[in-house]
Amino acid sequence: MSNTAPWWRSAVIYQVYIRSFADGNGDGVGDIAGVRSRLPYLKSLGVDAIWINPWYKSPMADHGYDVADYRAIDPLFGTLAEAEQLIEEAHRHGIRVIPDIVPNHTSDQHAWFQAALAAGPGSPERDRYVFRPGRGSDGAQPPNDWLSVFGGPAWTRLPDGEWYLHLFAPEQPDLNWQHSEVRAEFEEVLRFWFGRGVDGFRIDVAHGLVKHPELPNLPPRRDPQAAGPQQHVDHPHWDRDEVHDIFRAWRRVADEFPGDRTFVAEAWADTPERLAAYVREDGLHTAFNFDFLMASWDPKELRTVIDDSLAMLGAVNAPATWVLSNHDVVRHPSRYGRKAARRWVANEPYRPEGPLDLELGTCRARAAVLLMLALPGGAYIYQGEELGLPEVEDLPESVLQDPIWERSGYTERGRDGCRVPIPWSGPAAPFGFSPDGASAAPWLPQPADWDERGVEAQTGDETSMLELYRSALHLRREHPALGDGSLTWLDSPAGVLAFSRSQGFACVVNLSTEPYPLPDHTSVLLSSGPVEGGLLAPDHAVWLAV
Repeated sequence: MSNTAPWWRSAVIYQVYIRSFADGNGDGVGDIAGVRSRLPYLKSLGVDAIWINPWYKSPMADHGYDVADYRAIDPLFGTLAEAEQLIEEAHRHGIRVIPDIVPNHTSDQHAWFQAALAAGPGSPERDRYVFRPGRGSDGAQPPNDWLSVFGGPAWTRLPDGEWYLHLFAPEQPDLNWQHSEVRAEFEEVLRFWFGRGVDGFRIDVAHGLVKHPELPNLPPRRDPQAAGPQQHVDHPHWDRDEVHDIFRAWRRVADEFPGDRTFVAEAWADTPERLAAYVREDGLHTAFNFDFLMASWDPKELRTVIDDSLAMLGAVNAPATWVLSNHDVVRHPSRYGRKAARRWVANEPYRPEGPLDLELGTCRARAAVLLMLALPGGAYIYQGEELGLPEVEDLPESVLQDPIWERSGYTERGRDGCRVPIPWSGPAAPFGFSPDGASAAPWLPQPADWDERGVEAQTGDETSMLELYRSALHLRREHPALGDGSLTWLDSPAGVLAFSRSQGFACVVNLSTEPYPLPDHTSVLLSSGPVEGGLLAPDHAVWLAV
C-alpha cells in the first residue's frame, strides 16, 4: 500500500460498540477503561483505527444516540480525562481514534431542548428544533404522515399543543439544520474533539439532517422487490441535496487540523450516484457502502455492487469502504447461513427466510472477509466478527432493550442480537468481558457456548476465524497490491468472482456449487479453508501470488 496517500483511503477500521466491547469496572457495561485494556489486542489484530459508538453524556434512551452533552463523557463509560488518555494510548499503539457524532437529533434532556420546552410556542429556543402546530381544527393530528424509524409516528405532541419531530425515538428530537446556531454549534463540537486528538468522526444519519421546508407528506412507498435499477426518490427528509452544504463546512473545519483528519458518513442513498455526492473532493472523505453489506451471497449481485461502487466513487476520486456487519444489522454469518430476500432495502426490516445453517454461514463469512479485504479502498470490522460471532436470535423478550422492540408494538425484536457483549476468555459468562469477581452480569446475556468463540480459545488455532482475520489483516498491510487502487476482473464462470490487483495478487471466491480449478499462480498466500488438488471448494476464497 502506498505510504504517500492519506491513511484513510486504505484503512481497516474496527468498530467498538463500547457497551459490549470490554467492561473495566465490573458493572456489566463496557467502558473506556475496558477499551484501553484491550488496545494491545487491537494492535495485534492489525487494524489501523477504531470507531467508537457514542460515549457522550446521555440518558441512554437509545444507548447513547440520544446525546445530552456533546462535550462530556457519560459516567457509565468514564470521564473526559479517560477519553483523552485513550486517544493518547491508542496513538502510541499506532491506532487512530474516530468517535461517533450524532447531528440529526439530540436527547430530549439536552439543554437546548429543555429551554425550548420552557420557552413555549413561537420562541427562538424552539427554532433550533422542528416544532409545528398540528393539523385539524383542534391541532390534534400530527403535522404530516412522517414515520419514526423505530416505529409509530415521527411526531409527539406537547401539553401546549405543539408537535415536535423525531425521526427516531421521542427522546431524540430532530434539530433544525436550517438554523445558523445549530450549524455553528456542531462546528465548535468538531473543533473541541479535534483539539483533543481524535482523528475523525463517523457521522450518524448523515443523510437525514435537512428536511424539506414545507414538511410535505411522504412519497408513495416503492415495492422492495421491484425489478430493475432503483431510481432516486425526492424524499422530504432523507438524502436531500442541501445536506452537502453542511458537510462542505465540516470539511473546512477538519482541514484546520493536521494529520489527515477524516469523516465517514452513515449515508443511506438509493443509488451509487447519490452516495458519491457525499464524498466529492470538497465534501466528506468516505461513506459506508451499505449496498455491499446488504447484498446476498450471490456472485452476480456482489459483482454489480463492486463495479457500481468503484465506478461512482472513483469518478469523484473517493475510495470505497466495505463493510459486512455493524451494530444495526444482523451479523453476517447468520445472514449468509440462510436464504435471504434478494433485495434488502434501507430502512426496511431484514427478513430472513428459512432455518439457519450456521456452519454454512460461517464458511461463507470466512470467504467474505477475504473478498472484502482484497477489494480496493478501506474496510470496517464490527467487533466480534473476527471471532465468527453469530446473531443471538434467542434473547428472552424480558431482556430486550432496543427501543425498536417497544416502538414496534413488540413485533420487531430490534438490534440487541448483534450487540451482545463479546467473549474474551474463560469457560463461563461473562467470558472475560468483565473483571474476575465482578458482581454485575453483562447488560445482555451471552450464549453459554461462547466459551469456544472467545479470543483466548481461538488465539493460536490456525483454523480459527480470529487467526484468519489476523493473517489477512497483516498480509493486507504488507502486500503492496492491497488497499487503495483498482482491480481487474479475471475470466471465470458465472458462479466465481476472480480479480487481480497490481503487483502480483489475485483473489478468487467460489460462490458456485462445484469445486473450481485455481488459475495459474506461484503460491497460495491465504485461504478461507483447505485448498486440495488445486481446487477451490464451494463457498471458499483464496488469495494468490501470481
